[in-house]
Amino acid sequence: MKILIVEDERDLSQSICDYLAGEQFSCEQAFDFTTAFEKITLYDYACIILDITLPDGSGMEILKELKKQGKMDGVIIVSAKNSIDDKVAGLKTGADDYLTKPFHLPELAARLFAIIRRKSFDGKNILRFDNLVLDLNLKELKISEKKIDLTKKEYELLLYFISNRNKVIAKNAIAIHLWGDGFDMADNYDFIYTHIKNLRKKLIQAGASDYIRSVYGMGYKFILS
Repeated sequence: MKILIVEDERDLSQSICDYLAGEQFSCEQAFDFTTAFEKITLYDYACIILDITLPDGSGMEILKELKKQGKMDGVIIVSAKNSIDDKVAGLKTGADDYLTKPFHLPELAARLFAIIRRKSFDGKNILRFDNLVLDLNLKELKISEKKIDLTKKEYELLLYFISNRNKVIAKNAIAIHLWGDGFDMADNYDFIYTHIKNLRKKLIQAGASDYIRSVYGMGYKFILS
């Protein structure tokens, strides 16, 4: 799942990024208002960690723009300001949570995951699709009670497919979701095909159906056979 960290304190931003990477999140960073505004316009994120005070603008304006565009990204405001008025203003504007600096990274991760679970998975910790069982806390897949070893990208890809089951997903949407800014460096989408091929092979070998369908000229669809 892709996270945007909007924080001008580079050491703090990197600490958050490193910790969340260990929790299998893919993180992008924006150190100023201009970069953050551009990113929220171009991309969608599972959640945005948003500092209010930025060098060239206010994080509140970022939040307002998200709501203006009808974006569904989760938002956690992180701020050194511990006033009730600021918290109320942030939550009324559309933030999902508010965390005062300094904070503990495990708490941030727990709140982040709670928002994503609530917004994307109806508050569930366990996702079921046919005989697939995904444990969102353990980041683990089981098929017929047998644990299946997936790489980080394979897990993210499967979760993305299940979250968008029965929909046609464009290749560029998959690339952006899994690699963020990095997808621009690719000359083609062979790397997506490789991950999908490996994921499909593992699912079928474990006794699952072939859920992944290629839609010519468009992308892929994840459906029951």
